[in-house]
Amino acid sequence: MGPRRRERRAGAVRNTNDSSALSKRSLAARGYVRDDFAGLLVTGTARRTPLIHRGYYVRARAVRHCVRAFLEQTCALPDAPGAQLLSVGAGSDTLYFRLKSAGRLTRAAVWEVDFPDVARRKADRIRATPELRALTGPFREGGPASALVLESLDYRILGLDLRQLHRLDEALLATGLDAAAPTLLLAEAVLTYLEPERAAALIAWAARRFPNALFVIYEQMKPGDAFGQFMLQHFRQRNSPLHGLESFPDVEAQRRRFLQAGWTACRAMDMNAFYRCFLPPEERQRIEYLEPFDEFEEWHLKCAHYFILVASKGATPSQTLEFPPTEVFPWADPASPSGVFPARVTLSDSQGPNLKRYGHASALLSPSVILSAGGFGEQEGRHCRVSKFHLLLRYGDFGWKSSHICNWGPGAKWDGRLYHTMTRLSDTEVLVLGGRLSPVTPALGILQVCFYKREDNGTEDQKVTVTKAGSEEDSVLSRWRHSTTEVSYQNQKYLFVYGGRSVTEPVLSDWHFLHVETMAWVRISVAGDAPEARHSHSACTWQGGALLAGGLGASEEPLSSVVFLKPISRGFCWESVDIRPPVTPRYSHTAHVLNGKLLLVGGVWIHSSSVPGVTVIDLTTGLNFEYQIDTTCVPWPLMLHNHTSILLPEEQKLVLLGGGGNCFSFGTYFNPYTLTLDLSSLSTEQ
Repeated sequence: MGPRRRERRAGAVRNTNDSSALSKRSLAARGYVRDDFAGLLVTGTARRTPLIHRGYYVRARAVRHCVRAFLEQTCALPDAPGAQLLSVGAGSDTLYFRLKSAGRLTRAAVWEVDFPDVARRKADRIRATPELRALTGPFREGGPASALVLESLDYRILGLDLRQLHRLDEALLATGLDAAAPTLLLAEAVLTYLEPERAAALIAWAARRFPNALFVIYEQMKPGDAFGQFMLQHFRQRNSPLHGLESFPDVEAQRRRFLQAGWTACRAMDMNAFYRCFLPPEERQRIEYLEPFDEFEEWHLKCAHYFILVASKGATPSQTLEFPPTEVFPWADPASPSGVFPARVTLSDSQGPNLKRYGHASALLSPSVILSAGGFGEQEGRHCRVSKFHLLLRYGDFGWKSSHICNWGPGAKWDGRLYHTMTRLSDTEVLVLGGRLSPVTPALGILQVCFYKREDNGTEDQKVTVTKAGSEEDSVLSRWRHSTTEVSYQNQKYLFVYGGRSVTEPVLSDWHFLHVETMAWVRISVAGDAPEARHSHSACTWQGGALLAGGLGASEEPLSSVVFLKPISRGFCWESVDIRPPVTPRYSHTAHVLNGKLLLVGGVWIHSSSVPGVTVIDLTTGLNFEYQIDTTCVPWPLMLHNHTSILLPEEQKLVLLGGGGNCFSFGTYFNPYTLTLDLSSLSTEQ
């Protein structure tokens, strides 16, 4: 790589510091963490989204946990030697000032290293800010040619390129760093921006130089799935590519990396595990109630793609990331795949617009018509809550064609809802229940959507109308991420509405029956122990009742249970479905019953290192089988959550429509193509 290209990349990496610093300032302003100094070290303001706030919060708590554990254990005894913190790629971080103001540096000192221009800019801010100078105490500044930018009694800032290890080593020793003293090295999202050989050299240098140390890193992993691929693309586009992820794709590979470099012990975990096991329930609840939030999929996926690692040498405590005795993150990796379902593109660009949205709903009106409505997606060149309907029409042996259609006629207009349900009433009508306009605004009222298709003199006329079918004051439907399932009772058709979330309740456990013929809510007896509250679960019709699977529970924990709302003579009863081996907890998936087998399609799980494919449960034997989705013929990774799926039982195929999400700070992703899964292998296997 030439000097100019290296400098451009270095500049892009510096820009990641500026963006991160603004996010941390926004984090503190919203009350996630207490940081009185973020606004003093960073110029400008930016209001980040709740999803980004959560991501930076768990990062801050993980680093704080490791730093505090190190200081408490190395500085606890009166005769303990002074401890040292060396933060590489420190940027505009406020670690020193937070520790100093909290009285945690009485027997410790901090060194920070970053690019010379970043280090000088930070020193300039300190010099110009009385509140910061009061904490550093008297300090001196280095000359223009010196690596030392600022030095006080317990704080040094060095301006160096981490790739120049010889200069780094000399500068640290020249500024008083004692290689034999207990030392914590901290690298937050730093090593991955170095070329692999440079990162390896830094890790090995630290292992040789410090015999009594901890090395704490926080950075990205799991480049192989759809979220990981989108993450990699984001950083490439910013000219700051992530290096080494292919060689070290998961926590085990990262552990081996440090152990092989000379560190004697190493622990690592993803941020889902840290959040669940190291934060008290009351603190998690505080965070979860700070802001309206409805991006659970991307929150869990972000946490699955970042990790915290602690490597140790010598007498420095190596138990920093040991799970508390009462908290164990229960990994539930599924069994080895029993087979593969091939995926292929259903709709080419020449056959009409593909459905690029998520949080929508879809319904099969007839074997040749699929109607989708709502959600967040692309419309007229921008990302927004989608108002147009999407039609997928089959034309004999010529495949599928699609079109986008607006409301027609003087009736009600589509209100822009998402996370609603849509149930077929006839070949031309569907019923829309629930949904939301924002995380604090439910979409009230029942909508009836009618599709008309007419051919006249060789031309085709397609229209969609919307009418209101119920009162907007109907509190039952003040919910989203719920399920609606057709059930039968006394030869009458009902829609069973279960669970979801609302403005006042993060998760609902109630259920209601809507009599389809009269559009009236009725009471029907339901016996047995009710399932735990959930949202973002799946539900499908079976034997006149409803099968509910998975979902997200009250503590934002994915569920594994499958329950059956079973018809009985006096109404219904809840019955748990015993499955072997147990289902890996998941949510934001879809479900169908085909030939006595329950299919759970895609979704998000946090207790497994793999990506959800299709779980097939034999409802007669209770046996559970996993199938992978073969995406060889799919031109871009499949992000299979917030999608819809339509079963074509006669063809033994599954049509997958839409899916994706707001992927942390990397941008919004939509699956670009409508796909078909071939399920025919189910009829010949098992």
